[in-house]
Amino acid sequence: MDAEIPHQGPRPSDADVPGELARIAGAAVHSGADCRCDPGEIRVLADREDGTVVRHGGVVAKAHAPGIDDGPHTARLALAADPDLGRILLPPVPGPRRERVAGRPVTVWPYGPPVDPADPDAAPWEEAARLLALLHRTPPPAGPAGPLPAMRAPEKAALAVGRMLRTAGHHPATATVLAAWRTVTATPVAPGTGATRAYLCHGDFHLGQLVRDFRGDWLLIDVDDAGLGDPAWDLARPAAWFAAGLLPAGVWSRFLGAYEAAGGPACGADPWARLDRPARALTVQTAALALAKSTAEGRELDEVEGVMIDTCARIADTRTAPAPAASP
Repeated sequence: MDAEIPHQGPRPSDADVPGELARIAGAAVHSGADCRCDPGEIRVLADREDGTVVRHGGVVAKAHAPGIDDGPHTARLALAADPDLGRILLPPVPGPRRERVAGRPVTVWPYGPPVDPADPDAAPWEEAARLLALLHRTPPPAGPAGPLPAMRAPEKAALAVGRMLRTAGHHPATATVLAAWRTVTATPVAPGTGATRAYLCHGDFHLGQLVRDFRGDWLLIDVDDAGLGDPAWDLARPAAWFAAGLLPAGVWSRFLGAYEAAGGPACGADPWARLDRPARALTVQTAALALAKSTAEGRELDEVEGVMIDTCARIADTRTAPAPAASP
């Protein structure tokens, strides 16, 4: 998928992953020439359990999550490189690289400016909605890497609950999040409210998954969770934020309206018939990760994290409350 880069020096330990990624990205940029990049253009953009990303000039190198399954990973990378999706997904830097760092597969991508978190009024909600609609409307390609796997959004919600139980099992709010989670797992998808077929899905949409390309157009990035499934899950995080009061009604209306105007298949006459269950799952996922991370860091929940816990409480109360008695 990427240009061949010769290995230089000893293989890194886990602690050296960012430095080795900087080397790989620098080699892709300069092809053996001296580096004259501004120091501010060589930096770690992300260093999390699910991926480490380092920028060097106009390129970023990403070490994917440890233990990633090579088969689905290869199919997802082929999806990102598919020319039919070139106006939707950011394609990787082309070439035949098979680089690994600390046992983790590495990919190289063009750098694109992300959404500015300091300017929420300029967030490209309509552009994001149109990209998702276009992705969902694109027929799944039969790529050379084999069939696409299922998109991972439902799996990630369950993994977040498991992480919470391991890390914050005794936290007083854990029972609240579990009660909300039971409303997701104990209720099967109602007839007529699920996807009628499997669509191309991003699997982990949020505004951090958008960058501008060299043309200035917005594109979706990070295909680690992409695959086939119900497109309602790609709208679930904004829907959850709206339901929690974190996303203004006007912004939600613009986002949903742009998605529907672009022919997105995730909504019908009643959007919440499709969105309700995924939105509850994403609320639980966000709250579970908040408990896991805050407990591991030895800190109190912040304001937004507290809102998601409160939303879980409302979900559990609404879904488990007894039906009102019939009037005499």
